[in-house]
Amino acid sequence: MTPPSDKSINRIKTGFLERRLEIAKAGFISGSRILSHSAANFWASPEERERSKKKLIAEQAQYIADEMGKLKGSVVKIGQMLALYGEYFLPKEITDALHTLEEDTAKLEWSVIESQLVKELGRAKLNKLDINKTPLAAASLGQVHCARRLKDNKELCIKVQYPGVAKSIDSDFNAIIQLLTFSQLITSKRAFEQWFREAREMLYQEVDYEQEAHHTQFAAQMLKDDERYIVPEVFPEFSSKAVLTTSYEPGLTVTDDMITKLPLRRRNHIAKASLDLFLTELFDWGEIQTDPNFGNYRVRLGNAKQHDQLILLDFGAMKKFPKTFLDPFHNLVCAAHLDQRDLFLENAIALDFMRSDYPPEVLENFADVAMEIIEPLASSYRNVPDFALNRKGEYRWAESNLPRRVAKKASQASLSKYFALPPKEFMFVNRKLMGVYSFIKTLRAEFNGGKTLAKHLR
Repeated sequence: MTPPSDKSINRIKTGFLERRLEIAKAGFISGSRILSHSAANFWASPEERERSKKKLIAEQAQYIADEMGKLKGSVVKIGQMLALYGEYFLPKEITDALHTLEEDTAKLEWSVIESQLVKELGRAKLNKLDINKTPLAAASLGQVHCARRLKDNKELCIKVQYPGVAKSIDSDFNAIIQLLTFSQLITSKRAFEQWFREAREMLYQEVDYEQEAHHTQFAAQMLKDDERYIVPEVFPEFSSKAVLTTSYEPGLTVTDDMITKLPLRRRNHIAKASLDLFLTELFDWGEIQTDPNFGNYRVRLGNAKQHDQLILLDFGAMKKFPKTFLDPFHNLVCAAHLDQRDLFLENAIALDFMRSDYPPEVLENFADVAMEIIEPLASSYRNVPDFALNRKGEYRWAESNLPRRVAKKASQASLSKYFALPPKEFMFVNRKLMGVYSFIKTLRAEFNGGKTLAKHLR
């Protein structure tokens, strides 16, 4: 969630018809423009048509993102999810535009929020709290208010879901399908349908605050003896399916100057905690908080008696993975870590990334790209460029230029016609891994991730 702006609104457009009409209109306009463009460029050369098409797609992508951004609620959330996972079924121009789709930070007026709180908790419970009417943060699905429990002055955070948001999820998803279909922008229908089922399930989970409370309590129990992490306490008395009340846990964002200017030793401590948490979720819990948004984390600065700590704020996007995916994926990561290419390819085939009858050079190219992706977590840095290591031989996450190097190697490899659609679970794991990498890169950490990974390998 982001800090709210000064503007406020008194209702969310959650009506089926008004939202459907807004999105359908955008899709129709976008589709009409593409058809008109095709007709106008009928006699152009192939090169001119391709240049013109790319320019049009970029313009249409921004138009669609802008239209989606006008609607609060699940439409904005769906757009953000498309930005994260759309690389498998949308043109790059679309995902780039959707990455600019920020939360509409206009706050919902207090009178509407108060009515929602009365409906969910009852007036008697609310009389036990002193709630700040100005929200601490606002997002597409709800907003957060600080509060104080009157009997002991305990500071709390109350996340309140906007009225009607949960009921509009199906219609919003159907409207987005219509929008992308009219716009003729889906590059892989099978990949999109697979993502659609998973994303809708995840969004229903995110608006179920009772389930989020359960996940928060689970994480708190699992991490209770690890002083690197702070998980907010849940207060069931003041929570419901659409309201979640936790302890208020103040901290700084990872991009705050006070964090980025910390000594390397302290930045490394925070970065290692972030990586170790992800690997713990993947290898030990079998369920992962799949939302890589930096807003889900805060850092609490330590002192002479206490190390800096990572505050974990949001467990709405926890996803449990089946053993049929986890076991071969664990083996895949282990093989890449140890540079065991035959074992890596064996498990890549088991997960349907590749097929055993593909040409040997294709399989080798795939292994090359994968080994570069796993570079920060490798057991040995003998193949790592000198500029990616410091004088102690430790990995320099920010200076490694890894994303660009991986993209270059992938574009040079002969994979496109052979690369199969990855398992749907991989989309979520891969995106979270990229989020962890970005988090560590922001901290400009320098340490060998392979040592952290080795603790989790069986």
